[in-house]
Amino acid sequence: MTATYDYQGRTVLVTGGTKGIGAGIAARFLAAGADVVVCARKDPGGLPSAGGRGASFAAADVRDPDQVAVLIDAVVQRHGRLDVVVNNAGGSPYAMAADASPRLHTRVIELNLIAPLHVAQAAYRVMRGQRDGGAIVMIGSVSGVRPSPGTAAYGAAKAGLHHLAACLAAEWAPAVRVNTVVVGLADTGDGGQGHYGGVDTLAQVNATIPAGRMAVPDDVARACLFLGSEPYVHGACLEVHGGGEQPAWSHIVQTSP
Repeated sequence: MTATYDYQGRTVLVTGGTKGIGAGIAARFLAAGADVVVCARKDPGGLPSAGGRGASFAAADVRDPDQVAVLIDAVVQRHGRLDVVVNNAGGSPYAMAADASPRLHTRVIELNLIAPLHVAQAAYRVMRGQRDGGAIVMIGSVSGVRPSPGTAAYGAAKAGLHHLAACLAAEWAPAVRVNTVVVGLADTGDGGQGHYGGVDTLAQVNATIPAGRMAVPDDVARACLFLGSEPYVHGACLEVHGGGEQPAWSHIVQTSP
């Protein structure tokens, strides 16, 4: 059975919602009846849509608290309320810690930890005055719960984000619920190019996951719909990773003569 959600009359903001996982989240909320706003630094053109309805776009660099304040004000001015924020904007280029510049480390942590805090603070100021409060969903990562070689600053920022969500959940309950989706290895639709090396290695990576495949944007989106609607879920970390990754030693044992 597939859970169904009714978000009609609700307003949802998805940061970084123009592509990949963010676009999948936006599309799911649209299908559930929500008015969805997506933000990014630049309008990419085609925006998420579902059921003949499309998301609206707002330009904002969420690392800048002044731009965040303008963004939240614009959403409320247009829709009259803000019910769910999905802090999805994030990411990092691959760079070994010894070689990465201080500026890169700073920018990665700003985007993946400080920016979600800016957005959450601005959203809280609106949500706390609403009769039904609101919900904030942080998009975390397994990189924040296990070693993340090549993206050390990103992994550290995501670990901090998980803890930040727990702290905000304790401070802002019961009016505003704050929870985290901890995303595992994910295929965002590029055929494995880039991060996973291509189609052949993509299949090998899929084989290391108990569920038999990486997460796709809709898997994460369904988790966000759940966390955006459940009134008694505060401070949760919902792991969406298909059962995790097989440890290296397990592969060695299985393949050894």
